[in-house]
Amino acid sequence: MKIALVSPYDFASPGGVVSHISCLEQQFTRLGHDVKIIAPASKAVYTSGDRFIRIGTPRPIPVSGSVARITISLRLESQIKEVFEREQFDICHLHEPLMPTLCTTILRLKKSPMVGTFHASGGKPWYTMFSPIAKWYLNRWFRKLDGRIAVSEVALSYVNKYFPADYAIIPNGVDTLHFHDKVTPFDNFNDGKTNILFVGRLEKRKGFDYLLEAYRLIKSDITDCRLIQVGPGVRLRKKYEKYVRQYGLPDVSFRGYSPYNDLPRYYQTADIVCFPATGRESQGIVLLEAMSVGKPVIASNIDGYTSVLTDGVEGITVPPRDSRQLAEAISRLIRNKHLRQQMGSRGIHRAKQFDWPTIAAKVLDLYSNTLNNIKQSAAKT
Repeated sequence: MKIALVSPYDFASPGGVVSHISCLEQQFTRLGHDVKIIAPASKAVYTSGDRFIRIGTPRPIPVSGSVARITISLRLESQIKEVFEREQFDICHLHEPLMPTLCTTILRLKKSPMVGTFHASGGKPWYTMFSPIAKWYLNRWFRKLDGRIAVSEVALSYVNKYFPADYAIIPNGVDTLHFHDKVTPFDNFNDGKTNILFVGRLEKRKGFDYLLEAYRLIKSDITDCRLIQVGPGVRLRKKYEKYVRQYGLPDVSFRGYSPYNDLPRYYQTADIVCFPATGRESQGIVLLEAMSVGKPVIASNIDGYTSVLTDGVEGITVPPRDSRQLAEAISRLIRNKHLRQQMGSRGIHRAKQFDWPTIAAKVLDLYSNTLNNIKQSAAKT
């Protein structure tokens, strides 16, 4: 099968959708399918070789409390037509298909059967800020999708409110060959202190400020612990570093952006992994990464996270924005190594249920069903 995987987001910048598409491409290619990734890119993307087709130059655009690096251009049409006429895809899989302008232009032109995956949840969608005429166009393009996927029940509820239709739920996966418990930790953090790890972009909704406050609450009683931050972000990092200086908090390490190949080593370095997001998480991919490495997870009790993490089994859930309960959960796991090991072991088993070969097989089944439905409809007309 010849497959196009389309991302509206900068493929040179890390993110959940970009990672999802990369893993799908790897699985499909291993199975012998001819796959091309189509996306904007701020710089050359070498990892996918000639399987990557760049269309558009991304720009940072504020979207629902975050920043989306997308291409906003009215001059993509000719390039899109040339690519689709040359490649003759059997199916085109758009991720966040209503995100302008690459995905919406491909939908509008519709040169092949189309499947769309909806990843987002929470907040106010960008398209509600526009006029009824713009919504009319989006509805028109949405109806061009031949198959629809939501990555979780949370994502389904979110998109179905604005664009009701039939959706298949196929979750994000985790690469258990990349994230596993045999990887080597970083030696510079292997000094006997209990390592508390945060992985994520430094955006307000990721809740790192609540983790800092929780760390401050426990540090005076439990001195032999360390907080490690991994993930991009500049503006809020300065604010958080100022907080650390203000309270004289020792053993806080801001690592910033990490290459994908180093992420398993950070998880392996950790004794506890914390995800204190305040909301708008459709599924806990980072939770699955930590669990796949065998680490206990402390996460906010939000729908996107509880879809993969069970409180008291693979980790502990706490109310969002509650630094005190977060501190209590961290203290409990610091003091109970046996519980950490138990939860970590259960996490490995849970993460295997989301292994990418399993997820990719479900997506391929949906492609086949979609194409069969199109053939049957054509035969009736």
